[in-house]
Amino acid sequence: MRAGLFPVLLLLAAAVPAGAQTAADSAGIRATALDYAEGWFEGNGERMARAVSPELVKRIVIRDTVSGKEMIQTMGSSQLVNGARRGFGKNTPKDKQEKDVQIYDIFRGVAVARVTMTDWIDYMQLARIEGRWVVVNVLWEMKRGPTH
Repeated sequence: MRAGLFPVLLLLAAAVPAGAQTAADSAGIRATALDYAEGWFEGNGERMARAVSPELVKRIVIRDTVSGKEMIQTMGSSQLVNGARRGFGKNTPKDKQEKDVQIYDIFRGVAVARVTMTDWIDYMQLARIEGRWVVVNVLWEMKRGPTH
């Protein structure tokens, strides 16, 4: 009987990934992503600040209007939080405020998510720090207009 138990235990162990996500992780990531998106639309800098790491880096590929070359434009946490506080996102009418969150992967204390907003798409890398999920990196792209 012992010999037959080992393969069953091995199959059970293989069925549960070592870094399996939990419902609490998914809920925490979704709440963080919504603090980010809704904080932007509400002009709520405190919500945005809660969602992002102070070391956040947000990047987009743009085309330089003078040279025509593509380059990376970078924004930090303070620029994003201040933009929310100044109400730059409040210009979007409530019925047009898109904020769809898709969680692509969670492994232990790191995750990848996509937030589709009204005018752009943010690909986020998140980390669980001191038990709380925060956005660490964002690579984004505008939905409309020319690529870069």
